[in-house]
Amino acid sequence: MTTTTLPGALPARSRWQIGLGLLLALGIVSLPFSLWIDEFANVRHLITNEAIWWIYIAGMLVYVVRVERRPLSSIGFRRPGARDIAIGIGAGIAILAVLACVYYLICPLLHWDLSQGMNQLAATPLWWRLISTVRAAVSEEVLFRGYAMERLRELTGSRKIAASVSCAIFMFDHVPTWGWEHLAIAGIGGIALTLLYLWRRNLWINILAHFIVDAASML
Repeated sequence: MTTTTLPGALPARSRWQIGLGLLLALGIVSLPFSLWIDEFANVRHLITNEAIWWIYIAGMLVYVVRVERRPLSSIGFRRPGARDIAIGIGAGIAILAVLACVYYLICPLLHWDLSQGMNQLAATPLWWRLISTVRAAVSEEVLFRGYAMERLRELTGSRKIAASVSCAIFMFDHVPTWGWEHLAIAGIGGIALTLLYLWRRNLWINILAHFIVDAASML
């Protein structure tokens, strides 16, 4: 049975740590670093962008362990079993199927242009797209699902608030790079991954599902 932590039950130090962690996970990370770096300018810019992201994620994990002094299981890093892996693969395929219908059927009917960013992405080397796909799956699940949903739930005492806030920020963070039309894709994918985490609360399942979805479109 899952217990819900009441906001008032959290010590002041824990609330301060969670607040700072959420600023890092949902606030600073929402800044358009990729646009500032001009990610697609050349290979050096691509590598710089990826390096910053991986360092950022490593910093978040260090923050959980060293500052909050909590295990990584507190943000969903739990050992996956064979059933978990199967669920991750199945969820990824299911989400991909729904998004494919939206992309190929609904978006053309609504005359939505989803090409912003896609042409630049297609022109990048395969090795970079692979690294970027892995990074996106890891970083977005750590920040928006694992850390944000767990800590917002603790801070507010509500899983609904935690899910809604993290999912909304995840959706709108895709706009600067991919355009407003991409909200349909990011929204459906974000809601599905949020529900998946609420169901299993295992970050590895989400990372696997997220990777399958992104790999199908980027590789």
